[in-house]
Parts: sequence; structure tokens; C-alpha cells
Amino acid sequence: MFAGQKVHVTAVRRKDDTIQFLEVPRKDIPWVQFLKKIPFIRGIVGIIEASAKGAQHLNFAAEVFAEEEGDSKEEQKETLGSRLAMILGVAFIGILSFIFGKFIFTLVPTAVEQVLFGHLFENQIGHNLIEGLIKIVLLVGYIYAISLTPMIKRLFQYHGAEHKVITAYEAGVELTVENVQKYNTLHYRCGSSFIVFTVLIGVVIYSLFPYESFTERIIQRIVLLPLVIGVSYEALRLTNSLRETPVLRVLGYPGLWLQLLTTKEPDDKQVEVSIASFNRMRELDRQIQ
Repeated sequence: MFAGQKVHVTAVRRKDDTIQFLEVPRKDIPWVQFLKKIPFIRGIVGIIEASAKGAQHLNFAAEVFAEEEGDSKEEQKETLGSRLAMILGVAFIGILSFIFGKFIFTLVPTAVEQVLFGHLFENQIGHNLIEGLIKIVLLVGYIYAISLTPMIKRLFQYHGAEHKVITAYEAGVELTVENVQKYNTLHYRCGSSFIVFTVLIGVVIYSLFPYESFTERIIQRIVLLPLVIGVSYEALRLTNSLRETPVLRVLGYPGLWLQLLTTKEPDDKQVEVSIASFNRMRELDRQIQ
């Protein structure tokens, strides 16, 4: 899926080798656009907006998949839910169900850290660091586990193809399969980078607020979650703006390291689909007034 200034486009390859598109014009709501201009709030608004749009495009891909399998209408209704649920597994490390996933990856590590280390020492900064480490271990383990399934591996290949297309376009080269395949699957402006920032920045923010009990610690994490997300989004924007500065571009490395798991090398056909989606998005952006 590619998001343009005026339209979002998803491309799916059918079994007959044709490429089918889902084209959804952007409908900018004035008050939403206003909120997206406010620092520390725009990140949360953007996530919610992306979640709704992502769900629509994933549903389209699942419907095409069901149709290609030759299911009847009733069979599609029965199987679509399970197939879509499998696809949604990747949403924990993406944007689609980011809020729900962030609650899980915030509260579970807090509870684990409290049970294992809560009574060993009193330094709360130390507890926050261990909590952050547990979050990273759980996150990486989860991503690695789902990446072993054929469907998620294929999704990660398309994820890599999207990054290659964007990087090739930004480099100003012609978007051919041969040219695009020369580029890396990693990209600074990725949801994977955003997730890493929420973990690292969460450790810093949580350390600024002392707590007296485990219950208070849990409540604190929930209350501060919007702040963590907002600050993380601004940090991601900052690292994107500094990525051409040799000394400062290292700030974006943690997100790129996570992308070593969330992206896979695509084959030529997958790159072809991504190029088609990107070109269709650009074409519609020029046409829609």
C-alpha cells in the first residue's frame, strides 16, 4: 500500500498474473488536519487514522485472496475472518492495531519485571531499564516467531519491496524492477522505527515519574502512554530530518535494526506489484483535483 497526497492505493497480484488495485481517495477532515499540525498530538492522531485505513486495505487483500481460492460467498464469510486474523498478526509490529499492541507490550513487561525483579532492589531507574529490556526481548521474539509463518514472511517481503520502491524513487532513478532491486529493504520512515522509539523513550519518560506501588506503576504506564507515543513520533520526525547528517544519523539505527526482522528480500514479481501500486498512486494524485 502507498499513501499519496490525495489517494491511497493497494495492489494485489491475482493468479492470472494481472494486478488489481484498491484506490481510496483521501478525505481530509478539517479538525483532524488541525490536530495533525500540533506537535506531540499529531502522532497519536496519525496512528488512529492509519489504523482505520490500514484495516480497509488489509480487508481488500484478504477478500481477493479468498476469491482466488475459489470459495463460495458463504465459505468466504466463514474463512475470511480466520485469514484476516492471521494477517492481522503483523499489526502488532505495524500501525494497524498499534494502540492495542502498545498496551500489551507496555503492561505485560511491567508485570513481568515486577514479579521477577520487583523486590531485589529499590532503584526505580534500574527497574525501568530492565522493563525496557524485557519489552525489546518480547517484541523481537514475537516478530521472529510470526516471521516463520509463510504468510507473514510474504507480507514482510512486500514490506521490503515497498521500502525499495520508495528509496529508488527518492534516489531519482527510473522505477524498473532491475533498478529497484539494487536498493536496501531498510528505510528510516517506517513504523518499525516508531515502535523502537516508543520503547526507548518510554524508559526515559517513566523514569521521570516515581511510583509507590505496583498498581500505581501500572496506572502510570497507561496514563503516560499517549505522551510516550507523542514524543516518540516527534523523535522519529527528528531522526528523519537528520538522516543525511553523518554524525547524527545513528539516532535512527535502532529502528533500522528492527527492520532486519520486519522486512525480507522480495522477488521480482513482488517488486513489480509494488512499483505498479506506487505508479498508480502517483498517477491518481496528478488526476484528482
